[in-house]
Amino acid sequence: MKLKLKPLVEGGFKRPLLVAGPCSAETEEQLLAAAEGLAPLEIDFFRAGVWKPRTRPGNFEGAGISALPWLRKVKERYGLKIITEVANKEHLFQALKNGVDAVWIGARTTVNPFSVQEIADALQGLDLPVFIKNPINPDLNLWIGAIERIYKAGIRRLAVVHRGYSAHGASKYRNKPLWQMPIELKRRFPDLPILVDNSHICGERSGLLAVAQKAMDLNYDGLMTEVHPDPDRAWSDKAQQISPSSFAELLSALVLRAPSSTDERFQTKLEQLRTEIDEIDEQLLDLLGRRMQVAEQIGRYKKENGIAILQTHRWNIILQKAQQMGLERGLSKEFVEAYLHAIHEESINHQTKVMNP
Repeated sequence: MKLKLKPLVEGGFKRPLLVAGPCSAETEEQLLAAAEGLAPLEIDFFRAGVWKPRTRPGNFEGAGISALPWLRKVKERYGLKIITEVANKEHLFQALKNGVDAVWIGARTTVNPFSVQEIADALQGLDLPVFIKNPINPDLNLWIGAIERIYKAGIRRLAVVHRGYSAHGASKYRNKPLWQMPIELKRRFPDLPILVDNSHICGERSGLLAVAQKAMDLNYDGLMTEVHPDPDRAWSDKAQQISPSSFAELLSALVLRAPSSTDERFQTKLEQLRTEIDEIDEQLLDLLGRRMQVAEQIGRYKKENGIAILQTHRWNIILQKAQQMGLERGLSKEFVEAYLHAIHEESINHQTKVMNP
């Protein structure tokens, strides 16, 4: 589907588009204090969660409808556009009644097509900016499905928010960024604005700038960052929230690079380097093709001798040896492992066809 979109903000926006505010609306005083600190930074939308889906009951789950007038007061007093999360049509109706300028659909909602469709049906006939976060699991089609449902409802002011993915195992991130997923989404929908939710990717403060910078280097359009007037006393996700002054420091440290250049010397040199990359890629594919031919020979030999395809001991040796060789060549352990897993899977597929034609 090709998206024909309207500007997310009337008159366009200055990159990066900024969505900032506390994780959740706790009190009227808290929201007004956050807005007072953020107003001089000329943010595009003031965010605050009114309904907070928590993993387990007993945690603060938002102030609910009673918080919406607090958001409206932020808008009236500081002239900031206000945005909140909606998970069903009732949330949407209540938000609109209280003058919300935009909404976002959270990761726990994006994962459920029934909920997204309910919101889409309620959006029919409206001209409202809608931000769609990626689903909690790394399923690109679920994300695209949510975009398509909202688009088919007639919404033309659309953006997506990359907030990372839940995954098992140790990680320096709260939600692993898996950058290739949003990159692929951007490849398919190049005109769709994309923001990074560096707060939810990091889960703590120290990595916020690094994640924001990487997103800008990947030509993202904006940031969604959780900003609280007193982060250490926040009622939810306090470890990942920062103060308005810290947010100002983050923005001042952010380096914005142009997406391209018309300089002839730059283009000539870049084309030379890209040609070199293309030649190397062709050589790599030739080698991989030869590798699979050898894998098929091994498959035939195993078949003749009644030997199973998977040889775990051999696979461990290959993996350990390649990881060490990769480190010596400046390749990360994670890359080498992912690369080898893909090759190993393809080798097994080739051997399986030989074993079971």
